[in-house]
Amino acid sequence: MEKQISYEELLNRNDELQWRLDEANDMLEAIRTGQVDALVVKNEGAHQLYTLKTADHTYRVFIEKMSEGAITVDEEGLVLYCNSRFTSLVQASPERVIGVPFENFIAEESKAIYKKLLKKAWKKDTKGELFIKSENNEPTCCLCSFAVIDMDWGHSLSVILTDLTTQKTTQKHLISQNEKLEAAQGQVTRQKNELEAMVIERTKDLSVSRGNLKLLADHITQMTWTCMPDGRVNFFNERWYDYTGLGFEQSMGWGWREAIHPDDIETFMDNYRAALQTGGVFEVESRYRRGKDGIYRWHLNRAMPLKNEIGEIILWVGTATDIEEQKRELERKDEFIGVASHELKTPLTSLKGYLQLILLHKKDDLPETVKQYINKAVIALGKLQFLVDDLLDMSKIKAGRLSYNLDTINLKDVVASCVENAIHMNPAYTFEMENTDDLTIKGNAERVEQVLMNLINNAVKYSNGSRRVIIKSSKYNDCARVSVTDFGIGLSEEQRYKVFERFYRVEDKKNMASGLGMGLYISSEIINTHNGKIGVESKLGEGSTFYFDLPLLEA
Repeated sequence: MEKQISYEELLNRNDELQWRLDEANDMLEAIRTGQVDALVVKNEGAHQLYTLKTADHTYRVFIEKMSEGAITVDEEGLVLYCNSRFTSLVQASPERVIGVPFENFIAEESKAIYKKLLKKAWKKDTKGELFIKSENNEPTCCLCSFAVIDMDWGHSLSVILTDLTTQKTTQKHLISQNEKLEAAQGQVTRQKNELEAMVIERTKDLSVSRGNLKLLADHITQMTWTCMPDGRVNFFNERWYDYTGLGFEQSMGWGWREAIHPDDIETFMDNYRAALQTGGVFEVESRYRRGKDGIYRWHLNRAMPLKNEIGEIILWVGTATDIEEQKRELERKDEFIGVASHELKTPLTSLKGYLQLILLHKKDDLPETVKQYINKAVIALGKLQFLVDDLLDMSKIKAGRLSYNLDTINLKDVVASCVENAIHMNPAYTFEMENTDDLTIKGNAERVEQVLMNLINNAVKYSNGSRRVIIKSSKYNDCARVSVTDFGIGLSEEQRYKVFERFYRVEDKKNMASGLGMGLYISSEIINTHNGKIGVESKLGEGSTFYFDLPLLEA
């Protein structure tokens, strides 16, 4: 019968066991923290010394401080040692790790891989990715590096575990971004292919259009050309080469000017540069030399700018139309007008004189009705004589015989005289005169007065119900400027370009005025012979300001 153990003896045994447990824990802590480099173990009546070959305090501290998890596993797979990073990784205390199979910390999906790695690791260093689970079964992907280390009692495995969570997250992000990039590249590739197909198709269309345009340009009677925004010509049709006899190299750039008559080149280039700067319509008459016989023929040059969607000029397209026959017909017409107007001058003067004699002869005996008829005939005769005078002036201009004496005149007095005549002739209108200081010029007073009266009469004709006209004279740079402003029908952009042409009349059904359309043409020629300039500023429906500038005499 066994001897019963007293309660007191049980307490003593319990205290002894508790002391040994505390001693074991202290020893493990000392081993873990590197405070112990060797152990003496009693084995079968003898004491055996166990030491680690690499037992070094500094090394132990380094292992504890490293960011990777580190453990030592024996041949049975039991954990002999772990650092604090590993315990943090598995969320367990060292007591719950040391002496426990390492396999217990391997996630289920990685156990097969672990067994293969473990078997391979005892032969050579190896590494692989494993999911390490914590006590809460939360998996963490780690790169596990296995290496065999020699101990005094045998071999162990050193396992270094690197947390790949951040790397895996980054890798997933990179994969996602790569997938997006590949999708974007695919989209770009598709768009590129579509664009290339579109460009090929458009190029074909453009080639066809260009071929059709060239075919059309080569078969029209006009010489056709295109030029860049800076004025350099980059295309001529076949008609140009056939007519001028110039080759491609001779014509490109600015070489085409060699075909223009020397007397016309200055006017041509002035208008050409003005059109390039302003973007307005280019139109001028000039003579071109015919290559086969050297004869110059008159051509009408006209060009329009082509603009893009934002209004920038990308190209000019122009034509040169042969008007030699029209010029000759016009010269014959001018000759006829000159002869006819000259022949009409004498009988008109005689007729006017006879009508005045009839009014004076036995004035009291004439019936009142006859007197009215005679007065109306005198007025109509005055208008006819005015038209004949215009025709004579035009004939003189075309013949280069519009000459007159030039004297020193005070422009302020001429303006005042014209305003006084305008008030007398058009009492229903208000004429406002804005004169500054005396403006002395060299000119012909009658011709300057003719120009100014023509501008005033036009302001009245096209007043469109407005009764106000402003006549202003002032100094403008080195010139004297006289302007006439009305508030009538105004002019469109196209009308402003043509209004000084011979026989041009502004078409307005509500404000049709008598005349042949020569007044402004004659006025412009008179101002030109005075070395001056004439122009107009106008807005359709709001009125116009016609002006002319004449050089001032130096004091």
